[in-house]
Amino acid sequence: MSQPFSYRHLYYFWVVAKEGGMARAAARLDMAVQTVSTQVRELERELGHTLLKQVGRGLVLTEAGIATMRQADQIFQLGEQLPAVIHDAISAPSVRLAVGISDGLPKLAVRRLLQPVMQEPNLRLVCHEDDFEDMLGDLALHRLDVVLADRAAPPNPNLKLYSHSLGSSPIAWYAPAALQAAAQKNFPQSLAELPVLLPTKHAAVRLRLDQWFERHAIRPRVVGEFEDSALLNTFGASGMGVYPVAALMHEELVKKYEVKRVGESEGVEEYFFAIGTEKKVLHPLVQKLLPGHG
Repeated sequence: MSQPFSYRHLYYFWVVAKEGGMARAAARLDMAVQTVSTQVRELERELGHTLLKQVGRGLVLTEAGIATMRQADQIFQLGEQLPAVIHDAISAPSVRLAVGISDGLPKLAVRRLLQPVMQEPNLRLVCHEDDFEDMLGDLALHRLDVVLADRAAPPNPNLKLYSHSLGSSPIAWYAPAALQAAAQKNFPQSLAELPVLLPTKHAAVRLRLDQWFERHAIRPRVVGEFEDSALLNTFGASGMGVYPVAALMHEELVKKYEVKRVGESEGVEEYFFAIGTEKKVLHPLVQKLLPGHG
């Protein structure tokens, strides 16, 4: 199957857009302006859309040009990285694991979940954090080897993704020393009187916490909500309020943030998943993350 367009033409367009004009692009490419202009027009003909338009004395991208530039950026930025990637591969052989970390996953849990691979010789761990849906998209495009998340991947016929359970942890409540005694007295009803910090609704556990409050007829006095779990810990430890965390991280919480355990949200669990693109996991390091495979 023939290519629908020339990558050489795309490269000239990319340089023109980067430089902001034909003349500057021609100087960078050490080519005649007319030659560069012809190459860009060829790309427009191949794609069937105008990519650049004259505005005043300059050129601006059309809608089609913006979309083309977005793709060209990815293509040629990856190309520019190729020499360094090859150099690293030859000079320092490593086992690479690209991990996507859903922004709803507690940060303190990530280190523990990755513990099975941390002693791997020549490990090169690359971690990316983003919105859950965006992480799944990158996984489907094989930009990531695995996604760690606080929920399973939703059914989607367009994305062949498989969720592997990494276990769960009860949710416990923690408080700075100044609030511990008041929080423990008549817990959990004390949460209606004391300042409370919660994860935002982007975290899967938030819905389960809200349902727990309803079961106990508690209207918590919420003074802060945080997307980032590290911020939740930081503001909670500073004295802003009582807050919930997966009890799995108890030792790290007490040691790093010097907070005290108040009580447990009985029946509320934080779940952990490794999401991959294969039903039978093929990447050896991802296999090590799964219970029973280490």
